[in-house]
Amino acid sequence: MPSFNGLGMHLGNLPRLSNAKTRSISPENFTGEKGKGGMATEGLGREAARQLGQGWKISPAIKIAAGEERELANIQGPGAIQQIWMTPTGPWRMQILRIYWDDQAMPSVECPIGDFFACGWGRYAHVNSLAVCVNPGSAFNCYWEMPFRKKCRITFTNLDDKEMVLFYQINYTLTEVPEDAAYFHAQFRRCNPLPYKTDYTIVDGIKGKGQFVGTYMAWGVNNNGWWGEGEIKFFIDGDTQWPTICGTGTEDYFCGSYCFIVNKGPGGTREGKGEQYQEYSTPYAGMPQVIRPDGVYDANTRFGLYRWHIMDPVRFEKDLRITIQALGWRSHGRYLPLQDDIASVAYWYQTLPTAPFPKLPDRDHLEII
Repeated sequence: MPSFNGLGMHLGNLPRLSNAKTRSISPENFTGEKGKGGMATEGLGREAARQLGQGWKISPAIKIAAGEERELANIQGPGAIQQIWMTPTGPWRMQILRIYWDDQAMPSVECPIGDFFACGWGRYAHVNSLAVCVNPGSAFNCYWEMPFRKKCRITFTNLDDKEMVLFYQINYTLTEVPEDAAYFHAQFRRCNPLPYKTDYTIVDGIKGKGQFVGTYMAWGVNNNGWWGEGEIKFFIDGDTQWPTICGTGTEDYFCGSYCFIVNKGPGGTREGKGEQYQEYSTPYAGMPQVIRPDGVYDANTRFGLYRWHIMDPVRFEKDLRITIQALGWRSHGRYLPLQDDIASVAYWYQTLPTAPFPKLPDRDHLEII
């Protein structure tokens, strides 16, 4: 049996020993260097620790000024990010996470922090999945394994006009990375409103070999009635007009059924009483957030949904494009193309180099309104 490198952790390999080295970056150890944690003498906790001194939670968090980009990590490889925990103050849509692999000048991850952690509407939602967990009160946790060979650089940008505070911990290992390990990617998009009779593009322009592993969507409904008849389509390796994979409905893709509604009648008929959308969060799929109209300023229903392809990655050899329809119903049993407010994050692994991402929307087009 080949020696174990400490990657691909699960219950079955926890007893196996390896030569991997565990390290962690936080405001108490900005570099992750061995034996250098908790040494701060300056930080946000200095006043609280004034009678206790060094070693007593002097630097638990950092401040990031309005408009500032802060480097959180600069790690020399080979190795892999194995877990990230963060809890930021301020508007999450205005806080941008970027990750750069090896010698690339452009990021392979570029995403508002809330959307990356499946909380795209700027409000807390309890997420209990394998890849992402969001715990009380706003604790973002990511378990996507992210191997790299030369270097990993992580930045955090505050686009808001106010200073913010960020608590964070980046847990990683230094170890050998196998030749067939690809690089993690995540890309954000947002369209509000979606043009009439237009498919929403989750991602396109992917070039290289890899596998698609997940989708998060923040879906804001701009019409009355059901909104999730649309089909998701995966255009793989040169597909043009017709995709290789075509779904059968939005709630089907997110592993739900019958409009995500409980208290329906037999067989999904509308004979039930007290029908309502049912939030759910499972290891591989969920709709953890439903924001309901309040009769005043929350005028539209908004949904947060995720689907992780952990057990069924969508593999591609050279390129990939993914679209989804926004489709409801109109009179006389006819489909209605919708013009909804849709944002998404696409997650995938691929070989380098990373194809250029579309330009991130400006503040006005990022804003949740």
